[in-house]
Order: sequence, then C-alpha cells, then structure tokens
Amino acid sequence: MPLKIGLISDSHSYLDYQTCEYLEAVDEIWHAGDVGDPSILELLPKGKPVRGVFGNIDDQEVQEKFPEWQEFEVEGVKVAMTHIGGLPPRYANGVKSRLKSQKAQLFVCGHSHICRVEMDRELNCLYMNPGSVGQHGFHQMRTLLLFELDAGKIINLRVVELGKRGTLPTQNKKSG
Repeated sequence: MPLKIGLISDSHSYLDYQTCEYLEAVDEIWHAGDVGDPSILELLPKGKPVRGVFGNIDDQEVQEKFPEWQEFEVEGVKVAMTHIGGLPPRYANGVKSRLKSQKAQLFVCGHSHICRVEMDRELNCLYMNPGSVGQHGFHQMRTLLLFELDAGKIINLRVVELGKRGTLPTQNKKSG
C-alpha cells in the first residue's frame, strides 16, 4: 500500500485549517523549513509522523526539533531534505555532491516560496519544492504538494493551491 506524503514549507508562523484538512489525508507530513513559531507544529493533524528540517528564520527550539539536513529512505525511495537547496542544475553549495554521494532519488527543499517539481536527469533525482503555505513572502499563490511513495516509486503527485497570499480562507469546509 502506498505511503501518502504531505509536503509543506515556509509556513512562517502561519498554518490554516485548509492546509490541515489536506494533511489529514496523508500518512506522513514533511516540512522543508522556515516553520517560524514552533507552536504551529501543534496544529498539524495528530498521530502523523512529521519529518522536517530547520530554515533560515527558525529559532533554537525548531533547530532542536529538526536538523539542517535529513537523509532517509522510505518505501524504497532515498530522500534528501534541506531548506536552502537551490535548484537544478545550480544547487546551493555542497548540495549536488551530497545528492550524488547519497544517490538520492528525491530531493526536497523550500526557501524560494515558489512551487517547483523538476527531474534532474544528470543526478536521476526528482527535485521538489512545495512553495509556501504561509502568508509571509513575495509568492503569489500558497501551495503544498501531495504524493505517494510505493515500492521505490514516486506516484500520484499533486500540486494543491491554497489561495493567494494575503487572503484568508473564508470558511471552514468541515461539517459536523
């Protein structure tokens, strides 16, 4: 059975119910840095593992919870994650050599606030930046990524647009 992943980044101390609703449907939540106020992590759906890295705005509390760089394997996919990663083929200093040595199949980063998914054919590695779920920054649209990992493959990738930066959700879609 595929493992469902919700990938977010650059919350900058903001997390709304709409983002959390999408994350309810996943098995794991990944945060690619710039959490901001660490208390927003408590707003994430309960009972789901959260993997993350700290970003350039994150304080000591977030840095104690998350490392600057993570390498792990899940469902047969080798993953590397950091906040400031650059983008193919011009990665941030040291990133490309690290991806090569790890033989990463998936590289996750944040920082740019721009959602982008691109295959780096030279490294045979899928690059993912989920954009920003937060309100702070220059991005126009708040975004997150949903995808599944299954037997060494990344499948069912979906970009979710959460609305324009600076606008707040108008109503809670949950009923009951």
